[in-house]
Parts: sequence; C-alpha cells; structure tokens
Amino acid sequence: MIERTLKKVIKDSFINGKIVIVLGPRRAGKTTLMRMIAAEAEEKPLWLNADEPDIRQMLSGATSTALKALIGDHKTVIIDEAQRVAEIGLTLKLIADNLPGVQVLASGSSALDLADRIREPLTGRKQEFTLFPFSYMEMAAHASPLEERRLLERRLVFGYYPEIVSSPGREQEMLAELAGSYLYKDVLALAQVKKPVILEKLVQALALQLGWEVNFHELGQTIGADKGTVERYIDLLEKSFVVFRLPSLSRNRRNEIKKGRKIYFYDNGIRNAVIKNFNPLGLRQDAGALWENFLIGERMKRNHYLRVWHNPFFWRTVSQQEIDYVEEREGRLHAYEFKRGPVRPAKVPPAFASAYPDSPFAVVNEDNFEPFVMGSDS
Repeated sequence: MIERTLKKVIKDSFINGKIVIVLGPRRAGKTTLMRMIAAEAEEKPLWLNADEPDIRQMLSGATSTALKALIGDHKTVIIDEAQRVAEIGLTLKLIADNLPGVQVLASGSSALDLADRIREPLTGRKQEFTLFPFSYMEMAAHASPLEERRLLERRLVFGYYPEIVSSPGREQEMLAELAGSYLYKDVLALAQVKKPVILEKLVQALALQLGWEVNFHELGQTIGADKGTVERYIDLLEKSFVVFRLPSLSRNRRNEIKKGRKIYFYDNGIRNAVIKNFNPLGLRQDAGALWENFLIGERMKRNHYLRVWHNPFFWRTVSQQEIDYVEEREGRLHAYEFKRGPVRPAKVPPAFASAYPDSPFAVVNEDNFEPFVMGSDS
C-alpha cells in the first residue's frame, strides 16, 4: 500500500486536541488514508460511515448526552463522508466541547458542502488538511526516484489519481469515467448550477487555456455566459477541487499586471480527459503547459503536506516580461522558470531583477525538478 505523506502530519496534529478535518477531491484516497490511521491507533477507533442512513440519523441534531452514549469509551472517532450529516458543524462542536479527551477525524469530498458548514461552529476548534491524488514525492518514496522518473511522461498525461496509478493499461477508459462522474458531481448536487452545459463548456475552455492568463469576460464570450456566471462557476470548481487559480504578483509597480490570474487543474489526467487527448508528449503542442501544470500542482502538494506557509503567484509585465512561478515565503520572493528539456542558463527578467533584487531565481527542468517537488529545494 502506498504511504500517504499526510498520514504522519495528521497523526502529529492529534496532540493539539482539535477536530481534524480532511477535505479533498472524490476518489483521492481519503477513506483509505483514514483506515491506515485507524489501523495504527493504539485503541480501536469508533468508525462512523455517514453514507449509512442510520449513522446520519444518529449524528444529525444529536444532543451531547446522545453523543456521549454513542462514543462511549472510545478515544478516537472517525467520521467518513461527514458532509452528508445535517448540521455536522454543531455535532462536531458538541463533541469538542463536551468530550475533550476524544479525538475526532472527519472527512468530506467537497469544500462546498462541508467546509462552509463547519466554519462558524468550529471556529478555533478545528484543523483542516487537504488530501490530493498521489504526489510524485509519495510515489518516489513507494518505489524509487529512478522508477518514478521513468514514469514521468505517463504521469504528465494520465495524472496521479490512485485508481489510475494502480491500473496501468486502462488509464484512458478510467479517466473518461472519472472525469465524467467526478468533475461536476459536487457542484450539480448542490443545485447551484442552472446551466450544466455552460459549466461543461467552461471546464473545456479552461483546459484548452492551460498555462495562459485567463480573462473572465473573454471566457464568457467564448462559452455564451456573462462574466458573473463564469466567475461563480470557477469558484464552485475550485471548491470542488477541479481547478485552482494562481494570481499575478503586483506590488504596485507601474508596469506589473495588476489583477491577472492563471487557472490550473489539480490533476493532469483529469485535464487531458476533459479535452479527450491522451497522446504522448512528442505528438502534443501542449507539452509545455502540461509540464507547467504538473510542477505547480506538485509544488502545491509538497507545500501543503510539509506545512510550508507561502503565497504563490505568477509574474508578468505589460511589456510581456514574465516568470512562470513566484513563491513568497518568510518575507522573501523566490522565482522559478519552467522548461522541459535542457536549456542554456536563463537570466532573470530585467524588470523583475530591478524590482526585487534580492530574490533567488532558478530554472526548473526535467534534469533538476525533483528537489522542487520533493521538499529539498530552498
């Protein structure tokens, strides 16, 4: 079984006595992760699967007395698919306030449905984590860096969802099913999308503009929707862990783009399934965009799992000087340019060097990318 980096992070967090919430995309392995944690617990946890109607009923609107009776002497309670419990935030608050010796671990697939309902009741009482599909860091630790490096092109095309990684030879058909059922399930289930066809067109447009700066008004013209609808649907897609946005860096310099954004997919395989293109890199015109999406996504996983507090950006000027990725951490900017193949030493754009003279700059390519995605880069 593939070890998840987040497992140790979550177990270490148990000492602070807060409710632990694990969010993340559907089928990213949250239930498997919690079973790993349960198997290593000193005492057998109480496992509550909220997919079960009777479990939902017991947890919905429960009093502190009823919760004490349900939990009994258990020191750890695991609630899977917690978003299905009505008033789950209040239920978790009652456990935190009345059973201080009990550690609760709860999972949910959508930040739309769970995070919003626990935010106010659990203020100061929770710690949230996100479980992503497998990472390069995890797969390299499972097999070896050499073995994972050999599979790099497959990862760029098919991504890292657990069932895709574990089913070589069936990636295309499984990604088609995963993209079709997973992409819109959380959004559509909440009835916040009045025009599913527009949502599908938007996801396809975002997939085709991967690595480009996006304009909501232009996207709306492309898919036949107004700017407000585009922005709202993108927000829903972000909260459902389909895409995420990277804002532009602007420190009020006259020549910097002020309100730009790029949008990336959490998983390369899902992106390629959306446009139905699983061709090898040598036959693609978007190989550079896939490399960029892979690196930024893996960096996001790495920073989240290793608890690296940072602000991510891209940088561009009106005169088209640009840097693919800029990371602000500990008060300092670190700039990275992404190239797939070996390249001549790149120079930092003059406008960036002038505006931010003490910022390190590096080119990340296929020869040196591993420190960038595995934790040893500075």
